[in-house]
Amino acid sequence: MTTEISFSHSRRLTTTAQAGSLSIGSDYPIRIQSMANTDTNDIGASVLQARRIIAAGGELVRFTTQGSREAESLALIRQQLRAEGIQTPLVADVHFNPNVADTAAALVEKVRINPGNYVDPARKFVHIDYTDAEYAAELKRLRERFVRLLDICKRHHTALRIGVNHGSLSDRIMSRYGDTPAGMVESCMEFLRICVEEGFADVVISVKASTTRVMVETVRLLVLTMDQENMHFPLHLGVTEAGEGEDGRIRSAVGIGALLSEGIGDTVRVSLSEAPEAEIPVARELVRWTTSAAPSLRHCFCNDGTLHYHSSDSAGWSDFCLHAAADLGKPLFDTGCKQLLIRHPVFSRDQLDTLAKDILQAAGVVRYKTEYISCPGCGRTLFDLQQAVADVKAATSHLKGLKIAVMGCIVNGPGEMADADYGYVGAGRGRVSLYKGKNCVLKNIPEDGAVPALLRLIEEG
Repeated sequence: MTTEISFSHSRRLTTTAQAGSLSIGSDYPIRIQSMANTDTNDIGASVLQARRIIAAGGELVRFTTQGSREAESLALIRQQLRAEGIQTPLVADVHFNPNVADTAAALVEKVRINPGNYVDPARKFVHIDYTDAEYAAELKRLRERFVRLLDICKRHHTALRIGVNHGSLSDRIMSRYGDTPAGMVESCMEFLRICVEEGFADVVISVKASTTRVMVETVRLLVLTMDQENMHFPLHLGVTEAGEGEDGRIRSAVGIGALLSEGIGDTVRVSLSEAPEAEIPVARELVRWTTSAAPSLRHCFCNDGTLHYHSSDSAGWSDFCLHAAADLGKPLFDTGCKQLLIRHPVFSRDQLDTLAKDILQAAGVVRYKTEYISCPGCGRTLFDLQQAVADVKAATSHLKGLKIAVMGCIVNGPGEMADADYGYVGAGRGRVSLYKGKNCVLKNIPEDGAVPALLRLIEEG
Protein backbone atom coordinates (compact mmCIF):
# COMPACT_ATOMS: atom_id res chain seq x y z
CA MET A 1 0.00 0.00 0.00
CA THR A 2 1.40 3.38 -1.04
CA THR A 3 0.68 6.56 0.93
CA GLU A 4 1.58 9.90 -0.65
CA ILE A 5 3.11 12.54 1.65
CA SER A 6 2.79 16.24 0.82
CA PHE A 7 5.00 19.16 1.84
CA SER A 8 2.32 21.80 2.36
CA HIS A 9 2.85 24.57 4.89
CA SER A 10 0.45 26.95 6.62
CA ARG A 11 1.26 29.18 9.59
CA ARG A 12 -0.73 28.68 12.74
CA LEU A 13 -2.74 31.57 14.06
CA THR A 14 -0.90 32.83 17.12
CA THR A 15 -1.11 36.04 19.09
CA THR A 16 1.71 38.56 18.98
CA ALA A 17 4.31 39.06 21.70
CA GLN A 18 6.53 42.14 21.84
CA ALA A 19 10.18 41.95 22.87
CA GLY A 20 11.28 45.54 22.68
CA SER A 21 10.66 46.63 19.09
CA LEU A 22 10.56 43.02 17.83
CA SER A 23 7.15 41.47 17.12
CA ILE A 24 6.89 37.70 17.47
CA GLY A 25 4.03 35.50 16.30
CA SER A 26 0.94 36.03 14.16
CA ASP A 27 1.92 36.82 10.56
CA TYR A 28 5.35 38.21 11.46
CA PRO A 29 8.43 36.38 10.12
CA ILE A 30 9.79 33.43 12.05
CA ARG A 31 12.52 34.94 14.22
CA ILE A 32 16.02 33.47 14.49
CA GLN A 33 17.99 33.57 17.71
CA SER A 34 21.02 32.25 19.55
CA MET A 35 22.58 32.32 23.00
CA ALA A 36 25.97 33.69 23.97
CA ASN A 37 28.46 31.36 25.64
CA THR A 38 30.62 34.10 27.13
CA ASP A 39 30.87 34.95 30.81
CA THR A 40 28.11 37.56 31.09
CA ASN A 41 30.29 39.55 33.48
CA ASP A 42 32.92 39.91 30.75
CA ILE A 43 31.27 42.92 29.13
CA GLY A 44 33.75 43.29 26.30
CA ALA A 45 33.69 39.65 25.20
CA SER A 46 29.90 39.54 25.50
CA VAL A 47 29.41 42.65 23.36
CA LEU A 48 31.76 41.26 20.71
CA GLN A 49 29.91 37.96 20.59
CA ALA A 50 26.52 39.67 20.47
CA ARG A 51 27.74 41.68 17.49
CA ARG A 52 28.81 38.47 15.71
CA ILE A 53 25.46 36.79 16.35
CA ILE A 54 23.58 39.85 15.14
CA ALA A 55 25.81 40.30 12.09
CA ALA A 56 25.04 36.68 11.16
CA GLY A 57 21.30 37.45 11.28
CA GLY A 58 20.34 36.74 14.89
CA GLU A 59 17.24 38.69 15.92
CA LEU A 60 17.42 37.97 19.66
CA VAL A 61 20.51 37.28 21.79
CA ARG A 62 20.20 35.42 25.10
CA PHE A 63 22.70 35.54 27.97
CA THR A 64 22.92 33.33 31.03
CA THR A 65 21.98 35.34 34.11
CA GLN A 66 22.85 33.36 37.22
CA GLY A 67 22.67 36.20 39.72
CA SER A 68 22.06 39.90 40.24
CA ARG A 69 25.63 40.69 39.19
CA GLU A 70 25.02 39.07 35.79
CA ALA A 71 21.73 40.97 35.46
CA GLU A 72 23.55 44.25 36.03
CA SER A 73 26.26 43.20 33.56
CA LEU A 74 23.59 42.44 31.00
CA ALA A 75 22.28 45.97 31.43
CA LEU A 76 25.78 47.28 30.64
CA ILE A 77 26.01 45.01 27.57
CA ARG A 78 22.67 46.37 26.41
CA GLN A 79 23.78 49.96 27.06
CA GLN A 80 26.94 49.53 24.96
CA LEU A 81 25.08 47.90 22.08
CA ARG A 82 22.46 50.66 22.09
CA ALA A 83 25.22 53.28 22.05
CA GLU A 84 26.45 51.61 18.84
CA GLY A 85 22.97 51.85 17.33
CA ILE A 86 22.22 48.12 17.73
CA GLN A 87 18.61 47.67 18.87
CA THR A 88 18.45 43.85 18.89
CA PRO A 89 16.51 42.66 21.97
CA LEU A 90 18.49 40.91 24.71
CA VAL A 91 17.14 38.02 26.76
CA ALA A 92 18.13 37.13 30.32
CA ASP A 93 18.23 33.36 30.92
CA VAL A 94 17.40 32.73 34.59
CA HIS A 95 17.41 29.49 36.56
CA PHE A 96 16.89 28.71 40.26
CA ASN A 97 16.39 32.30 41.46
CA PRO A 98 13.12 34.22 40.89
CA ASN A 99 14.64 37.33 42.48
CA VAL A 100 17.15 37.50 39.62
CA ALA A 101 14.29 37.29 37.13
CA ASP A 102 12.69 40.27 38.87
CA THR A 103 15.91 42.27 38.58
CA ALA A 104 16.49 41.35 34.94
CA ALA A 105 12.91 42.17 33.95
CA ALA A 106 13.60 45.82 34.71
CA LEU A 107 16.78 45.88 32.62
CA VAL A 108 16.31 43.99 29.33
CA GLU A 109 13.62 43.33 26.74
CA LYS A 110 12.89 39.71 27.61
CA VAL A 111 13.41 37.24 30.45
CA ARG A 112 13.42 33.45 30.14
CA ILE A 113 12.41 31.45 33.18
CA ASN A 114 12.38 27.67 33.57
CA PRO A 115 9.20 26.33 35.24
CA GLY A 116 11.17 23.37 36.54
CA ASN A 117 13.28 25.52 38.85
CA TYR A 118 11.51 28.88 39.10
CA VAL A 119 10.03 28.29 42.57
CA ASP A 120 10.21 24.52 42.91
CA PRO A 121 13.39 23.36 44.70
CA ALA A 122 16.28 21.80 42.84
CA ARG A 123 15.52 18.28 41.64
CA LYS A 124 16.50 15.33 43.75
CA PHE A 125 14.84 12.77 41.44
CA VAL A 126 12.59 11.65 44.28
CA HIS A 127 8.90 10.76 44.17
CA ILE A 128 6.63 12.84 46.40
CA ASP A 129 3.07 11.72 47.15
CA TYR A 130 1.02 14.94 47.22
CA THR A 131 -2.57 15.04 48.34
CA ASP A 132 -4.78 17.23 46.17
CA ALA A 133 -4.77 19.87 48.91
CA GLU A 134 -0.97 19.83 49.15
CA TYR A 135 -0.63 20.11 45.39
CA ALA A 136 -3.08 23.02 45.32
CA ALA A 137 -1.02 24.74 48.01
CA GLU A 138 2.10 24.40 45.85
CA LEU A 139 0.26 25.98 42.92
CA LYS A 140 -0.87 28.83 45.15
CA ARG A 141 2.74 29.43 46.21
CA LEU A 142 3.77 29.40 42.54
CA ARG A 143 1.08 31.90 41.63
CA GLU A 144 1.93 34.33 44.42
CA ARG A 145 5.58 34.43 43.39
CA PHE A 146 5.00 34.51 39.63
CA VAL A 147 2.52 37.39 39.77
CA ARG A 148 5.26 39.57 41.25
CA LEU A 149 7.37 38.97 38.14
CA LEU A 150 4.43 39.62 35.82
CA ASP A 151 3.80 42.96 37.52
CA ILE A 152 7.41 44.00 36.92
CA CYS A 153 7.20 42.89 33.30
CA LYS A 154 4.03 44.93 32.84
CA ARG A 155 5.63 48.06 34.28
CA HIS A 156 8.72 47.78 32.09
CA HIS A 157 7.06 46.34 28.95
CA THR A 158 9.26 43.27 29.24
CA ALA A 159 8.44 40.07 27.38
CA LEU A 160 8.63 36.67 29.03
CA ARG A 161 9.67 33.28 27.75
CA ILE A 162 8.35 30.30 29.65
CA GLY A 163 10.93 27.69 28.69
CA VAL A 164 10.28 24.10 29.75
CA ASN A 165 13.10 21.61 29.30
CA HIS A 166 12.61 17.86 29.42
CA GLY A 167 15.79 17.58 31.45
CA SER A 168 14.75 19.93 34.24
CA LEU A 169 11.19 19.03 35.16
CA SER A 170 10.63 19.49 38.88
CA ASP A 171 10.20 16.58 41.26
CA ARG A 172 6.68 17.92 41.88
CA ILE A 173 5.66 17.64 38.22
CA MET A 174 7.42 14.31 37.73
CA SER A 175 5.78 12.86 40.84
CA ARG A 176 2.31 13.54 39.46
CA TYR A 177 2.77 13.30 35.68
CA GLY A 178 5.97 11.35 35.21
CA ASP A 179 8.84 12.09 32.89
CA THR A 180 6.41 12.54 30.00
CA PRO A 181 5.22 15.01 27.35
CA ALA A 182 2.09 15.42 29.46
CA GLY A 183 4.26 16.49 32.40
CA MET A 184 6.16 18.98 30.25
CA VAL A 185 2.91 20.45 28.93
CA GLU A 186 1.39 20.76 32.39
CA SER A 187 4.56 22.42 33.67
CA CYS A 188 4.08 25.07 30.98
CA MET A 189 0.31 25.39 31.33
CA GLU A 190 0.54 26.14 35.07
CA PHE A 191 2.36 29.36 34.18
CA LEU A 192 0.30 30.19 31.09
CA ARG A 193 -2.96 30.01 33.02
CA ILE A 194 -1.63 32.59 35.45
CA CYS A 195 -0.54 34.83 32.55
CA VAL A 196 -4.06 34.67 31.11
CA GLU A 197 -5.69 35.35 34.46
CA GLU A 198 -3.40 38.35 34.99
CA GLY A 199 -3.94 39.74 31.48
CA PHE A 200 -0.28 39.39 30.50
CA ALA A 201 0.14 38.63 26.79
CA ASP A 202 3.81 39.26 25.94
CA VAL A 203 4.69 35.59 26.36
CA VAL A 204 6.61 33.16 24.16
CA ILE A 205 6.75 29.50 25.15
CA SER A 206 9.07 26.61 24.48
CA VAL A 207 9.04 22.93 25.39
CA LYS A 208 12.33 21.34 24.43
CA ALA A 209 13.99 17.94 24.60
CA SER A 210 17.15 16.39 23.25
CA THR A 211 15.13 13.48 21.85
CA THR A 212 13.43 14.67 18.69
CA ARG A 213 10.39 12.43 18.99
CA VAL A 214 9.72 13.66 22.54
CA MET A 215 10.18 17.28 21.45
CA VAL A 216 7.72 16.96 18.53
CA GLU A 217 5.14 15.01 20.52
CA THR A 218 5.29 17.52 23.36
CA VAL A 219 4.92 20.61 21.16
CA ARG A 220 1.97 19.04 19.36
CA LEU A 221 0.32 18.21 22.69
CA LEU A 222 0.97 21.73 23.96
CA VAL A 223 -0.65 23.27 20.87
CA LEU A 224 -3.69 21.02 21.31
CA THR A 225 -3.93 21.83 25.02
CA MET A 226 -3.65 25.57 24.39
CA ASP A 227 -6.34 25.35 21.71
CA GLN A 228 -8.65 23.58 24.15
CA GLU A 229 -8.13 26.43 26.64
CA ASN A 230 -8.37 29.14 23.95
CA MET A 231 -4.72 30.15 24.17
CA HIS A 232 -2.56 30.98 21.16
CA PHE A 233 0.85 32.05 22.44
CA PRO A 234 3.83 32.16 20.06
CA LEU A 235 6.08 29.13 20.15
CA HIS A 236 9.87 28.94 20.17
CA LEU A 237 11.28 25.74 18.68
CA GLY A 238 14.52 23.94 19.35
CA VAL A 239 16.10 20.56 20.01
CA THR A 240 18.25 20.88 23.11
CA GLU A 241 21.75 19.42 23.19
CA ALA A 242 21.59 18.62 19.46
CA GLY A 243 25.37 18.26 19.31
CA GLU A 244 27.69 19.61 16.63
CA GLY A 245 28.67 19.11 13.01
CA GLU A 246 26.46 17.30 10.54
CA ASP A 247 24.83 15.12 13.20
CA GLY A 248 23.76 18.15 15.22
CA ARG A 249 22.31 19.83 12.15
CA ILE A 250 20.42 16.72 11.06
CA ARG A 251 18.98 16.13 14.53
CA SER A 252 17.82 19.74 14.77
CA ALA A 253 16.31 19.67 11.28
CA VAL A 254 14.38 16.46 11.94
CA GLY A 255 12.67 17.91 15.02
CA ILE A 256 12.27 21.55 14.07
CA GLY A 257 11.43 20.75 10.44
CA ALA A 258 8.62 18.39 11.43
CA LEU A 259 6.89 21.20 13.32
CA LEU A 260 7.60 24.02 10.88
CA SER A 261 6.11 21.85 8.12
CA GLU A 262 2.87 21.83 10.14
CA GLY A 263 2.87 25.61 10.49
CA ILE A 264 3.97 25.45 14.12
CA GLY A 265 6.71 27.78 15.30
CA ASP A 266 7.33 31.51 15.59
CA THR A 267 10.98 31.61 16.69
CA VAL A 268 13.79 29.09 16.17
CA ARG A 269 17.15 28.26 17.66
CA VAL A 270 19.42 25.51 16.36
CA SER A 271 21.43 24.57 19.47
CA LEU A 272 24.90 23.46 18.39
CA SER A 273 28.06 22.81 20.39
CA GLU A 274 29.83 25.39 18.25
CA ALA A 275 30.28 29.15 18.18
CA PRO A 276 26.81 30.71 18.64
CA GLU A 277 27.01 32.65 15.39
CA ALA A 278 27.39 29.32 13.54
CA GLU A 279 23.83 28.45 14.57
CA ILE A 280 22.25 31.36 12.69
CA PRO A 281 22.76 30.37 9.02
CA VAL A 282 21.60 26.83 9.80
CA ALA A 283 18.40 28.11 11.40
CA ARG A 284 17.79 30.59 8.59
CA GLU A 285 18.17 27.91 5.92
CA LEU A 286 15.94 25.54 7.83
CA VAL A 287 13.19 28.15 8.07
CA ARG A 288 13.60 29.17 4.43
CA TRP A 289 13.38 25.61 3.16
CA THR A 290 10.39 24.50 5.23
CA THR A 291 8.33 27.63 4.63
CA SER A 292 9.06 28.67 1.05
CA ALA A 293 10.85 25.99 -0.98
CA ALA A 294 8.93 24.66 -3.98
CA PRO A 295 7.22 21.33 -3.12
CA SER A 296 7.85 20.18 -6.69
CA LEU A 297 11.54 19.71 -5.85
CA ARG A 298 10.82 16.64 -3.74
CA HIS A 299 8.44 13.71 -3.57
CA CYS A 300 7.84 11.41 -0.62
CA PHE A 301 5.71 8.32 -0.16
CA CYS A 302 5.46 5.34 2.17
CA ASN A 303 5.26 1.93 0.51
CA ASP A 304 4.83 -1.19 2.68
CA GLY A 305 6.86 0.18 5.57
CA THR A 306 9.65 1.73 3.51
CA LEU A 307 9.76 5.53 3.24
CA HIS A 308 10.87 6.77 -0.21
CA TYR A 309 12.21 10.30 -0.69
CA HIS A 310 13.06 11.55 -4.19
CA SER A 311 14.63 14.98 -4.55
CA SER A 312 15.94 17.17 -7.37
CA ASP A 313 17.16 19.78 -4.89
CA SER A 314 20.14 21.64 -6.43
CA ALA A 315 21.71 22.55 -3.08
CA GLY A 316 25.20 21.46 -2.09
CA TRP A 317 25.65 18.41 0.12
CA SER A 318 25.45 20.18 3.50
CA ASP A 319 22.26 22.04 2.69
CA PHE A 320 20.76 18.99 1.02
CA CYS A 321 21.29 17.01 4.25
CA LEU A 322 19.52 19.76 6.17
CA HIS A 323 16.65 19.90 3.65
CA ALA A 324 16.14 16.15 3.55
CA ALA A 325 16.17 15.86 7.34
CA ALA A 326 13.62 18.68 7.64
CA ASP A 327 11.36 17.07 5.05
CA LEU A 328 11.55 13.59 6.55
CA GLY A 329 10.98 14.33 10.24
CA LYS A 330 7.19 14.48 10.05
CA PRO A 331 6.79 11.39 7.79
CA LEU A 332 9.06 9.34 10.03
CA PHE A 333 7.22 10.35 13.20
CA ASP A 334 3.77 9.87 11.65
CA THR A 335 4.05 6.76 9.47
CA GLY A 336 6.06 4.46 11.69
CA CYS A 337 8.33 3.54 8.76
CA LYS A 338 11.53 1.80 9.86
CA GLN A 339 13.41 2.03 6.58
CA LEU A 340 14.31 4.98 4.37
CA LEU A 341 15.44 5.18 0.75
CA ILE A 342 16.71 8.54 -0.54
CA ARG A 343 17.21 9.19 -4.27
CA HIS A 344 18.98 12.15 -5.85
CA PRO A 345 20.36 12.61 -9.38
CA VAL A 346 23.81 13.86 -8.29
CA PHE A 347 24.86 12.41 -4.95
CA SER A 348 26.26 8.88 -4.70
CA ARG A 349 24.37 5.88 -3.36
CA ASP A 350 26.87 5.55 -0.49
CA GLN A 351 26.32 9.19 0.50
CA LEU A 352 22.55 8.85 0.35
CA ASP A 353 22.47 5.55 2.26
CA THR A 354 24.62 7.03 5.05
CA LEU A 355 22.39 10.11 5.17
CA ALA A 356 19.31 7.88 5.39
CA LYS A 357 20.79 6.06 8.40
CA ASP A 358 21.75 9.36 10.05
CA ILE A 359 18.20 10.70 9.63
CA LEU A 360 16.69 7.47 10.95
CA GLN A 361 18.97 7.70 13.99
CA ALA A 362 18.10 11.37 14.53
CA ALA A 363 14.42 10.43 14.52
CA GLY A 364 15.03 7.67 17.05
CA VAL A 365 14.18 4.84 14.66
CA VAL A 366 17.59 3.13 14.70
CA ARG A 367 20.93 3.55 16.44
CA TYR A 368 23.67 2.32 14.16
CA LYS A 369 26.58 4.33 15.55
CA THR A 370 27.53 6.03 18.79
CA GLU A 371 25.13 8.88 19.40
CA TYR A 372 26.24 12.07 21.10
CA ILE A 373 24.11 14.71 22.72
CA SER A 374 25.90 17.85 23.79
CA CYS A 375 24.71 21.26 24.87
CA PRO A 376 25.78 24.45 23.08
CA GLY A 377 27.39 25.87 26.20
CA CYS A 378 26.72 29.20 27.88
CA GLY A 379 28.18 31.45 30.54
CA ARG A 380 27.63 28.72 33.12
CA THR A 381 30.06 26.40 31.34
CA LEU A 382 33.41 26.42 33.14
CA PHE A 383 35.47 24.32 30.73
CA ASP A 384 36.14 24.20 27.00
CA LEU A 385 32.97 22.44 25.89
CA GLN A 386 33.79 22.28 22.19
CA GLN A 387 37.16 20.69 22.93
CA ALA A 388 35.54 18.27 25.38
CA VAL A 389 33.04 17.15 22.73
CA ALA A 390 35.87 16.63 20.24
CA ASP A 391 37.94 14.68 22.79
CA VAL A 392 35.03 12.44 23.83
CA LYS A 393 34.15 11.74 20.20
CA ALA A 394 37.75 10.93 19.28
CA ALA A 395 38.01 8.47 22.14
CA THR A 396 34.64 6.72 21.70
CA SER A 397 33.53 7.00 18.07
CA HIS A 398 34.67 3.43 17.38
CA LEU A 399 32.03 2.13 19.78
CA LYS A 400 28.64 0.99 18.52
CA GLY A 401 25.17 1.50 19.88
CA LEU A 402 26.01 3.79 22.80
CA LYS A 403 24.52 7.17 23.64
CA ILE A 404 26.96 9.56 25.32
CA ALA A 405 26.08 13.01 26.67
CA VAL A 406 28.52 15.90 27.07
CA MET A 407 26.94 18.68 29.13
CA GLY A 408 28.27 22.03 30.24
CA CYS A 409 26.61 22.20 33.65
CA ILE A 410 23.95 20.68 35.90
CA VAL A 411 20.97 22.84 34.83
CA ASN A 412 19.72 20.21 32.40
CA GLY A 413 22.55 17.71 32.64
CA PRO A 414 21.38 14.69 34.67
CA GLY A 415 17.79 15.05 33.50
CA GLU A 416 18.32 15.76 29.81
CA MET A 417 20.75 12.90 29.50
CA ALA A 418 18.51 10.50 31.41
CA ASP A 419 18.32 8.09 28.49
CA ALA A 420 22.05 8.35 27.72
CA ASP A 421 24.26 5.44 28.65
CA TYR A 422 27.06 7.68 29.92
CA GLY A 423 27.42 11.35 30.73
CA TYR A 424 30.29 13.84 30.95
CA VAL A 425 29.02 16.87 32.91
CA GLY A 426 30.74 20.08 33.93
CA ALA A 427 30.92 20.33 37.72
CA GLY A 428 33.01 23.47 38.19
CA ARG A 429 36.00 25.26 36.79
CA GLY A 430 38.14 22.58 35.16
CA ARG A 431 36.15 19.85 36.90
CA VAL A 432 33.92 17.14 35.47
CA SER A 433 31.51 14.57 36.90
CA LEU A 434 30.86 11.28 35.11
CA TYR A 435 27.50 9.55 35.00
CA LYS A 436 26.26 6.09 34.20
CA GLY A 437 22.64 6.64 33.31
CA LYS A 438 21.26 9.05 35.92
CA ASN A 439 23.78 7.99 38.55
CA CYS A 440 26.85 10.10 39.21
CA VAL A 441 29.70 7.64 39.69
CA LEU A 442 32.72 9.99 39.71
CA LYS A 443 32.44 13.51 41.07
CA ASN A 444 34.54 16.60 40.46
CA ILE A 445 37.49 14.92 38.75
CA PRO A 446 40.09 17.06 36.94
CA GLU A 447 39.16 17.77 33.35
CA ASP A 448 42.49 16.53 32.00
CA GLY A 449 41.76 13.04 33.30
CA ALA A 450 38.05 12.91 32.53
CA VAL A 451 38.13 11.29 29.08
CA PRO A 452 40.39 8.38 30.16
CA ALA A 453 38.15 7.93 33.20
CA LEU A 454 35.09 7.85 30.93
CA LEU A 455 36.71 5.17 28.77
CA ARG A 456 37.48 3.04 31.84
CA LEU A 457 33.89 3.43 32.99
CA ILE A 458 32.58 2.26 29.60
CA GLU A 459 35.00 -0.68 29.51
CA GLU A 460 33.87 -1.77 32.98
CA GLY A 461 30.27 -1.74 31.73
